Amino acid sequence: MLKSSQRFSVLQIACIGGAIAATATLSVFSPMGCKSVRAELQDSPKQVVDEVWQHIDNEYVDGTFNHTDWQATRQSLLSQNYTSKEQAYTAIQDALKKLGDPYTRFIDPKQYQALTEQSIVGQLSGIGIQLQQNAKTQDLVVEETVANAPAIKAGIKAGDRILAIDGKSAQGMKVEDASKLIRGKAGTPVMLRIARQGQSNFDVKITRANIEVPKVSYTLKQESSRRIGYIRLEEFSAAAPAQMRRAIQDLKTKQADGFVLDLRGNPGGLLVSSIEIARMWLDNGAIVRTVNRVGGKEEIKANKTALTKKPVVVLVDGNSASASEILTGALKDNKRAVVVGSQTFGKGLVQQLHQLSDGSGLAVTIEHYFTPDGTDINHKGIKPDVTINLTQDQQRQLGANRALIGTQSDPQYARAIAVLTNNNFAKYPQVLHSIPN
Repeated sequence: MLKSSQRFSVLQIACIGGAIAATATLSVFSPMGCKSVRAELQDSPKQVVDEVWQHIDNEYVDGTFNHTDWQATRQSLLSQNYTSKEQAYTAIQDALKKLGDPYTRFIDPKQYQALTEQSIVGQLSGIGIQLQQNAKTQDLVVEETVANAPAIKAGIKAGDRILAIDGKSAQGMKVEDASKLIRGKAGTPVMLRIARQGQSNFDVKITRANIEVPKVSYTLKQESSRRIGYIRLEEFSAAAPAQMRRAIQDLKTKQADGFVLDLRGNPGGLLVSSIEIARMWLDNGAIVRTVNRVGGKEEIKANKTALTKKPVVVLVDGNSASASEILTGALKDNKRAVVVGSQTFGKGLVQQLHQLSDGSGLAVTIEHYFTPDGTDINHKGIKPDVTINLTQDQQRQLGANRALIGTQSDPQYARAIAVLTNNNFAKYPQVLHSIPN
């Protein structure tokens, strides 16, 4: 779960964005030597090396640095001669391994850009299509179009085949390579040659735009005598809270009697997003408690902004991690929801995300978090109220046909519906009655 070095304008809790000046945290230098060291590092691969060291030194959750001599590590890093940034990156990664923390990690510039654009900011610049490659013909096929994005406005449809991108043949092209050609700066054009069944091949010019990546999908389902709002949240990006708000409000308008909130496979994301979404479901009570390396504690609470008080079942599995576990723990400990599925992943650490001066990034573990009841879930996870583990055959079936997820052919979803519809709420009296909105 991530924080970052720039403040989020709504909740004033750290979120992604903003470059960090190379000298902003060089506070360990003596006044006399500071300028000379800065000058030596300027525009050198060592500059990024030292930025990383400084952030770890100032913020890392373990003040013993996994019982290593972190000052000696700095001396070793800066005594080396780096002929390329790649050499410096390797040295950084080797140094970080000493911390024994897989979540404190260096991110190269390309990875950092992809992380911030899609997974965190929740936006990318492109035309709004999802591609797949036909295994037999190797054709690039439009699998899905994003609502209100340039592609759908230009008439692109699911099933269209892309023959060429800006005059370059797409035959046999990998999806990743095609995506790189199609994406680009907002406001710039891309020309696609399209093949569509029953029509002659045609060209279409599409102007790229900034597109909100959908992280929330939802639908109203009629299950027996109840109307169930099914919401699937894939990741806690900056855009996810607004998408979640729209989903809950639309399902309320459609008079949902209860909700299934599906967090299976959700690896986490931004702390601020998990808090904001928790407040949409929870009126009162603590959401999460955090502790930093000097023992400083913070408790974040609900603020009477819940959008609904209808019954909720949360679906989780072994890949529900970090921010997913914060939301699950908040709803479970406050008796707001029944949790159904498999034991969650068990990541009880918070990372601060920094952009470095060359466009690379660094995630630093800065806090340990606990559920409202004080439970440490790190390496343990959250045990569901109703445990139902999928067999390998069931996992393969759902993986091969994702349309079955969130249907009665999905055993964990089916159990969630049973909890909501078969009066099993008697086992959980705190959450089973529906309080009028």
